[in-house]
Amino acid sequence: MTCYFRHLEHVFERAGLQIDIDNRKRVDMIVHEMVGVDYKDCSQTWAAVKELLKDEDAFVERLRAECLAHNIYLEY
Repeated sequence: MTCYFRHLEHVFERAGLQIDIDNRKRVDMIVHEMVGVDYKDCSQTWAAVKELLKDEDAFVERLRAECLAHNIYLEY
């Protein structure tokens, strides 16, 4: 599991995302892209995500939209 995912469980739940072995890497890449950090730079990504989480509702909506655009299944 990526280092920051454990801190985002409630965000993933709010977004309707069920993180599993099949989509974990794809969601990780999406989050990296959302915050503008090169893939696999976990600590910088987490720092940037924490800033975006100051408006958690906006982050959740953007994450949902990005996942849908990348054909990642959302549960409703």
